[in-house]
Amino acid sequence: MIDLCRSLYTHRELVGVLVAKQIKLRYRGSVLGFLWTLLNPLVLMLVYTLVFSVYFRLDMDNYAAFLFAGLLPWIWFSSALQQGVTCILDGAGLVTRSRFPAEVLPVVTVTANTVNFLLTLPLLFLFLFAFRVKLGMPVVVLPLLVVLQYLFTLGLVLMASALNVYFRDLQHLILHLLTVLQFLTPIFYPLSLIPESFRPWAFVNPLTVLISAFQDVLYYNRFPPWSPLFGLLLFTVVLLSVATTMFTRYKQTFAEAL
Repeated sequence: MIDLCRSLYTHRELVGVLVAKQIKLRYRGSVLGFLWTLLNPLVLMLVYTLVFSVYFRLDMDNYAAFLFAGLLPWIWFSSALQQGVTCILDGAGLVTRSRFPAEVLPVVTVTANTVNFLLTLPLLFLFLFAFRVKLGMPVVVLPLLVVLQYLFTLGLVLMASALNVYFRDLQHLILHLLTVLQFLTPIFYPLSLIPESFRPWAFVNPLTVLISAFQDVLYYNRFPPWSPLFGLLLFTVVLLSVATTMFTRYKQTFAEAL
């Protein structure tokens, strides 16, 4: 893990260049360009609001604001994982060069998606203001949640991208897993709707811990419970240790497998 961190620090300028390039390429040739970063979550929010608050009659004050507070971090996570699992395959032309640091690619993918998420935050704050959702002291926790989700996502992407070089069905499995997780995670419904007997099991899902924490801070204006977050932090440290070890071991034969 230390060697990987040292390598990333050495190649930090390369990471910055590739992150900027990935963000530019995403919307190159598009008329609206960067505006799609804002429009995509807005369209999803409108559709889900219609389905859950109108069709399913989910009774919540400012449901659209609640949904938006959980939907944005979910989009960040799912986009980073979907793109990250194939980042080594997609960057095969770079990875097969003898001196290119392959560990840069997962970091670039997660960082680029994090930048997109951060750029949508002003829109979220405007949206909350329009719905008269108050933000108080709990908002100071927001940077900690962003860092925790970044590290958790990076650990998964490091592991998945390395494994996918050798087991390419993984990228398809992850797409299906994300679909299941999207509905098992309380994005569209409040945690209170989960029966109490099942609620502890809901927190086995790391995304439940993260998404509900974002909703606590941004919608309910309260501090999230600390014990699940601390548990997730410990899990993330272990995940990163295992993921970096696995990535370092597998990257030695990336060029042959690609």
